[in-house]
Amino acid sequence: MALTSLQDLFVEELKDVYSAEKQILKALPKMVKNASSPELGHAFESHRKQTEGQVVRLEAIFQELGESPGRKKCKGMEGVLAEGEEILKEEGDEAVIDAALISAAQRVEHYEIAAYGCLRTYATLLGQTKAATLLGQTLREEEAADQLLSKLAEGGVNEAALSASEDSGDEE
Repeated sequence: MALTSLQDLFVEELKDVYSAEKQILKALPKMVKNASSPELGHAFESHRKQTEGQVVRLEAIFQELGESPGRKKCKGMEGVLAEGEEILKEEGDEAVIDAALISAAQRVEHYEIAAYGCLRTYATLLGQTKAATLLGQTLREEEAADQLLSKLAEGGVNEAALSASEDSGDEE
């Protein structure tokens, strides 16, 4: 599709973020399984459920626009998730792995925050009030997820990873 209008861009970006959310839904159960911190595992599981609702919102926007999400593949999210997948294959101290999982998850959240911020702005400019409201709701959820991950990291996960490093003699 040629991008000849903001509406074209809006629809293409919606398709991209829809693909991203579907990819995230497939990745989150692995994150839950690999988190050793119960709080982190719970945060990933809670976000998985939230992501399901975000997909439903996107589908409602597509329906409102008379568009289909199609089969577009979000290559950006594919790359971010591939990096996260590498962490899942690593062996090492559980606390260090948890810190790495948080880092990977925050990259996902930041990607989504950027996407939803742009989409909400486009929807507002295009007079798509319902879409702007739904996208704004998702944006706030993504920002809250990022803040929760920071809280978990700063509230003990990173310190536990540091202790693991010191205990193993890897102190630098």
